[in-house]
Amino acid sequence: MARSSASVPDDSSTAAANSSLRLARGVTATWYYTIAALLVFEIGIVFTTTLAAWASVSRPPAASVAITVGGLLWVGSTVALMVDYRHRTDAAPLVRWRRQLIPLLVTLAYAVTAGTVSGMWIVGALPLLQSLMLLNWQSGVRLRVMLAATVVLVGLAVIDIRTADGEATTSFGPLISFSVILPAMTVASLWWWDVLVRLDRARASESRLAATQERLRVATDVHDLQGHHLQVIALQLELAERLMTKDPDAALDQLRAARGSVAEAQQGTRDLALRFRSVPLSDEIANAVDLLRAAGTSAEATVDAGADRAPASVLGPVIRETTTNVLRHGGGKWAHLSLKRAGESWRYEIVNDGAADQKVSDDGSGLEGVARRAAEAGGTLEVRRGKQEFAVVVTVPAGVPGEEER
Repeated sequence: MARSSASVPDDSSTAAANSSLRLARGVTATWYYTIAALLVFEIGIVFTTTLAAWASVSRPPAASVAITVGGLLWVGSTVALMVDYRHRTDAAPLVRWRRQLIPLLVTLAYAVTAGTVSGMWIVGALPLLQSLMLLNWQSGVRLRVMLAATVVLVGLAVIDIRTADGEATTSFGPLISFSVILPAMTVASLWWWDVLVRLDRARASESRLAATQERLRVATDVHDLQGHHLQVIALQLELAERLMTKDPDAALDQLRAARGSVAEAQQGTRDLALRFRSVPLSDEIANAVDLLRAAGTSAEATVDAGADRAPASVLGPVIRETTTNVLRHGGGKWAHLSLKRAGESWRYEIVNDGAADQKVSDDGSGLEGVARRAAEAGGTLEVRRGKQEFAVVVTVPAGVPGEEER
């Protein structure tokens, strides 16, 4: 048995659109996870700083309030820097002053205020260094900046510990730990985002390249096929024209030959179109799995190794129709597809978490179409309705008329 892989169905523009939308949402969701993690960490540092300032008896309670309010404003300014980073390009400058000047000024104001009222060097330096991490550094430079920032923070933490009040020393541990880790965490998160963006761009470029190569291949095949036949027909018609006055019977033979060449060209075009329209059944199953997953369904498939020898003209439309029915009327939680050889027949089954009373299609034509295709091929349709699942089973003979075992 072979587990299916996933790719977008070539014959379904809706499937392609859903899959692209799913990928775009995945990238966007990853970005939200990235900035959410950084923001939670920054907020934690702000409140840890507030606790450290509150623990010092030499500082008034207003200092803690100023650190908290200013810290939240600083966190908001980093959101603007992160959003700007999301749309960055390698050719962009280090600082976009029109977009980033206000967030940087807010950071500077908070750094001076927090460092002054708290009396801690690390509190004043951390906001500046963190905003510095979010600028558009070139490849390789950001890592060196992060290492330098970490060394600076460690040095300032040592100074603060030596000069701190005894009562506040116990609260320095979490603050120093979070502060020293933040630059490395920021760089790692941004690096992961950059990798994801590059992979997404590579995927899109690969898809466009594959489509371009396929169009070129189709154009080459059509040119070779039609070019040959058209050249032969042109020569036959030219010869018939020359023989028309000298030997009418020979000219008529050439016209008949030209008509035969036209028929060959038509048949060749139909064969070519059929070859491009036909998709191996293993790919059909994989496409169905990918489409279901794109819709949020947990889909799996089991396919026999020789499934591509099954009658694709019958089972291909059946797979697409039943997959559409699951998308329209299934519960949306799970689905399983299988294509197996059963003696002298091929057995296709799709099971999903549909209710017993679910409708297969709005007009009832879904199962009717599947049943008609199966009957025309000498096969059968079986429908099972349970309390927790809905199954469609189609069995067709291996030797369907018009289908040759490949």
